[in-house]
Amino acid sequence: MSEVDNNNEEHAAATFTDANFDSDVINSRTPVLVDFWAPWCGPCKQVGPVVEKLAADSNYASKIVIGKIDVDVNSETPKKYGVRGIPTLLIFKDGEVVGTKVGAMDESEMKAFIEANI
Repeated sequence: MSEVDNNNEEHAAATFTDANFDSDVINSRTPVLVDFWAPWCGPCKQVGPVVEKLAADSNYASKIVIGKIDVDVNSETPKKYGVRGIPTLLIFKDGEVVGTKVGAMDESEMKAFIEANI
């Protein structure tokens, strides 16, 4: 698994990139939630703390890997998966997309989305 991003704060969520996406997401034996986001995106700023909170939640640690990919820095992966709006959350299982949500959601909605797709 890749190193987590350390921009002056601790992040529980994994940091995915175009370079590590296949190894860390597609080839993962565990389902993976990927938050496609950008630093300038208002709704992404609402979703980000929820993603971080659930990534740090021990109830999910054995069920799913939770991480983020900055679409401004990594353009190939969003293009490959047809991400046109952010935030977009995709859940991958056995290398395939099994769940998609576009737009902001609160913690209960995100938990329901995860539970429905793992």
